[in-house]
Amino acid sequence: MFNIILLGITSLLTDISSEMVYPILPVYLVSVLGASPAILGLIEGIAESLASLLKVFSGYFSDKVKLRKPFAIFGYAASTLGKFLLFISTGWGYVLLARVVDRFGKGVRVAPRDALIAESSPEGKRGAAFGLHRAMDTAGAAIGVLCAYFLITRYKGEFKNIFLLSLIPAALAVFILFLVKEKKTRPKQAAEKIKFKWKALDKRLKLFFIFTFIFTLGNSSNQFLLLRAQNLGNPLPTVILLYLVYNLSYALVAYPASRLSDKIGRKKLLVLGYLFYGLVYLGFAVNKSPHNFWFLFAIYGLYIGFTEGVEKALVSDIAPPELRATAIGLHATLIGIGLFPASLLAGLLWKFIGPQAAFYFGSLMGLAASIGFWRVLKGL
Repeated sequence: MFNIILLGITSLLTDISSEMVYPILPVYLVSVLGASPAILGLIEGIAESLASLLKVFSGYFSDKVKLRKPFAIFGYAASTLGKFLLFISTGWGYVLLARVVDRFGKGVRVAPRDALIAESSPEGKRGAAFGLHRAMDTAGAAIGVLCAYFLITRYKGEFKNIFLLSLIPAALAVFILFLVKEKKTRPKQAAEKIKFKWKALDKRLKLFFIFTFIFTLGNSSNQFLLLRAQNLGNPLPTVILLYLVYNLSYALVAYPASRLSDKIGRKKLLVLGYLFYGLVYLGFAVNKSPHNFWFLFAIYGLYIGFTEGVEKALVSDIAPPELRATAIGLHATLIGIGLFPASLLAGLLWKFIGPQAAFYFGSLMGLAASIGFWRVLKGL
């Protein structure tokens, strides 16, 4: 558990840094740099998708060389660089570059880090290990949002000061990661024998990947939720607090939900989580009161808490041990690829039809995923 705690602290610090920036970024882009919602969707889509292509490759090479830690260190360091690029930004092109570098770092680190968590967790408690990591990660996000709220009210629009301060926890996270101890239990000669073949994967895993990708096509960037809340009358400090509610809800649910999945199976929680997603996006589409967002963001946190750690535990369960990081990376890559058309489509629907259209589409995809997962993931 020592490694899991250290990795949790690393993610906690990184999320403090990221969430100091994330909830204010759409306002910075639209209000300060003059970008449109379509540009916001373009930036988020490109950043998430291009960087996510790396996840399967970083996972594969991590399996091939039997190392996790160097990939994780490099990835967290790249995300720190992304925060610096935001600090020096003067136009939306800089923001695009900053987001790509930040997501590049995430693309490199996620699969090897998650494989390290899986390999460091006690037998029969993998869901709990991922849940604990997600809970610490999200606790950092909540702290980061609180910092953003304090700083935005103190500096009143001085975004660059916040970007600069976000570098401190990001750098500390990289330092903590050096303390992680990596086990080298498998011979290096076996590295050359590793080959990834789609046909060789468990049928349930392939179905899970396919449905995850389809669902992701309706899962646009969270920044559209923040922009929607602001457009319906919530000032920026309130929008930041709404994002805090989401993170607190996520943090409270992530560990018990993932631990529960060890006992009752992963399927039920995944189906429930995607159902929450569909209902929340429907709520964002029909809602006209700024006060209702408190409830909607809280329920949205339940969706993430019921799915993110459980999904990773499910992939770790079904994937062959020698391809565990590769499978985790492939899952993350499929999500990332889907995020580009999802965010771009949401931005276009928002601009040419209206905000409601973007959220109606996301709701439809979430409800379809819930039904689809229930029907095809038998025996889980």
